[in-house]
Amino acid sequence: MQASTSARVFAPKERAVPSSAIGRALGFAGLGASLAFGAARESVSRAFRGEQAPAGVSEANAERLAEALCRMRGAALKLGQMLSIQDDAMLPPGLQAALERVRAGADVMPRKQLEQALTSELGPNWRSRLADFDPQPVAAASIGQVHRGRLHDGRAVAIKVQYPGVAKSIESDVDNLVRVVKYTSVLPSTLFVGQLSRVAKRELALECDFRHEAAAQARYKRLVEGAEDLPLPLRVPAVVPELSGDAVIATEWVPGVHLDRVAELDQATRDAVGTALLDLTLRELADWRFMQTDPNWGNLLFDPATHTLGLIDFGACRDFPDDFVHEYLQMVAACAARDREGMIRHSVAMGFLTGEEDNVMLDAHCETGAVVGVPFGTPGLYDFATHSALTKRVTELGAVMLKHRLTPPPEESYSLHRKLSGAFLACIKLKARVPCQEIFQKTLRRARQQGLGAGVQAGDALKTPPTSS
Repeated sequence: MQASTSARVFAPKERAVPSSAIGRALGFAGLGASLAFGAARESVSRAFRGEQAPAGVSEANAERLAEALCRMRGAALKLGQMLSIQDDAMLPPGLQAALERVRAGADVMPRKQLEQALTSELGPNWRSRLADFDPQPVAAASIGQVHRGRLHDGRAVAIKVQYPGVAKSIESDVDNLVRVVKYTSVLPSTLFVGQLSRVAKRELALECDFRHEAAAQARYKRLVEGAEDLPLPLRVPAVVPELSGDAVIATEWVPGVHLDRVAELDQATRDAVGTALLDLTLRELADWRFMQTDPNWGNLLFDPATHTLGLIDFGACRDFPDDFVHEYLQMVAACAARDREGMIRHSVAMGFLTGEEDNVMLDAHCETGAVVGVPFGTPGLYDFATHSALTKRVTELGAVMLKHRLTPPPEESYSLHRKLSGAFLACIKLKARVPCQEIFQKTLRRARQQGLGAGVQAGDALKTPPTSS
């Protein structure tokens, strides 16, 4: 996690992080009361004006939610950032705009609290290990804020400092936030907040362990450096051990602009970045079986000067077992070919279905698979600028499946589908044209060389391109 060197100016509020259990509980209680009061006031005001209340959350309440998430930080903000990466069609307009601010960054610690956190972790002489340190953060997110520094050997570094109390408050924070949004109806039910909360708890437990993050980053760096035939050069910064610990991690600085700025660049650049993102996601699954599972767009930095894609923030990483990857690749191939029988067979084998579902559920499940498989079954360049109607259809089908599902999806699918969804939504945001079918065919060939995806013939599985309906 670090800031773009040429992105929009980061100008957060400076407020102490509530670090005690009582302080955080009171914060959520105040949020619930504020949202309930705001909803009641809005209803009364509209009634006096003779207006009908709009569906969904009001813009004022959405802003109250965003404000509270930025103030509380921790698991609460993480859940808000996860929601902000959803497709626009899934969120009420007022909520989408407010969550954009959540994704842009949290409030930051006052100087005194920052100094206490660094001293507690690195000792009273931590400043002597740096030639320069900027106390003004360049970025702030769910569990920590980032500062720029310079080592005595001249290297620029990004130093992430964990907010006090965040690691101990994960369970209670998520439970409190889910309770607030449930009773105030601030979020639409189609966002599956319960599922998101479980994912947030697991990921935050790992993300708060900065020694785990350092090890995951080193492993990912080795995998990237050993990869061949990459669409764009990838860079993973090295960890600086002497400035890292349980709640502080320092890495080499990575130059570049965030995805928001890449979306403003020329078509060829947007195509190249979109292609690199989708290729990387499939490599993580099929080649490495090790994936950075947080699709936050702030974790990607494109350097226009070198056409290099920088990858940062490896707190959320996980392994995938060979048998899961083997079966999943075959299911994707069936989706791309619109093979209903194959989709059902592999879905039952993986635990997405029990085999006892009614036709309504099977129809929705297979149509969803066919829609998601469209890019992988389209020859040539797939234009993600036309994909928004498809994502809206997936959302509609998801509501149907929620009513008729007999079993929860396999545990591995939660983080995997978040990452795949993030890659698709990034390509949509970039309006990128990506050779998805070619990328998937290459992925299958490499997987077969490793003994995975046996029985899937890349050309045969995808020989019948689906329609874009």
